[in-house]
Amino acid sequence: MRDKLDDLSHRIIGVAIDVHKKLGPGDNFDLESSHVIPALIKKVVDSMGGKEAVLERIKARNRLNKPNKRDRQLVVWGTGKSTREFLYVEDCAEAIILAAEKYNKPDPINIGAGFEISIEDLVELIVKLTGFKGRIIWDSTKPDGQPRRKLDVSRAEQEFGFRAKTSFEEGLRKTLDWHLSTRKNR
Repeated sequence: MRDKLDDLSHRIIGVAIDVHKKLGPGDNFDLESSHVIPALIKKVVDSMGGKEAVLERIKARNRLNKPNKRDRQLVVWGTGKSTREFLYVEDCAEAIILAAEKYNKPDPINIGAGFEISIEDLVELIVKLTGFKGRIIWDSTKPDGQPRRKLDVSRAEQEFGFRAKTSFEEGLRKTLDWHLSTRKNR
């Protein structure tokens, strides 16, 4: 769906829209080609023993505050200090529709959430949502990537009234729920 949204924004609107990283149902969870959020979700779920283990943990979240022996360690690239901005896919679709209806200028415009999160905080949020209790290892021999990625999205709000409605945590939860509902238990 993401590729279709990007293609649609360029073909129909005829204006360059820079859509930042998207998250949501339908994302690519293949570790060889995915982006940071689906890769981290998949790594956490795998390190917990799969879908059923995560679903069980989510149900028992309030009872389990100690480490779980089934959870293996989670190795994350870099230091966790770099930041990223993510836009929930339904908000992205809304922005493209608004731009198509209301924006008729040749200048490129940024579409994003207007919110950034460090990779460290992202990992902690995924850990919280899944109930992961294993050890997190930051592999600082691997790159952090660009230190900061956040768009100035003020023109999208000024020009056609777009402002992301889905909170980051809600979008992340929906992405995790979709992954768990479509994933085979492995």
